Amino acid sequence: MALAERVQNIFESPKPVEGRLTTAIEQQTSKVPSVVYFNLAMASIATSLAIATTTKKAEWANFVGHWASAFMLIGIYNKLVKQFGRIDR
Repeated sequence: MALAERVQNIFESPKPVEGRLTTAIEQQTSKVPSVVYFNLAMASIATSLAIATTTKKAEWANFVGHWASAFMLIGIYNKLVKQFGRIDR
C-alpha cells in the first residue's frame, strides 16, 4: 500500500488509533504525578541559573535551561492523558 493511501486511510478511519509504543508510554507516564514534571522544570531553571552565575560556561547554562520547556510539555501531555484517557483501538 502506498504512503498516500495509508495517510488517507488514517484520516478516513472512523476512530483514531494509537500505536503500541504510544500506549506503552502513556501507561508509564500516567503513573507519575504531574507535579514531578513541574519540579523538574523548576530544578532545570535553578540549575541553569547556578551554572550561569558560578561558572563561565554559558553554553551549559543555556543547555540545561532549555530542559524546562521539555519537562513542562511532558507534564502537560501527562495531565491530558490522565484527564481524557488514551484512545483505544
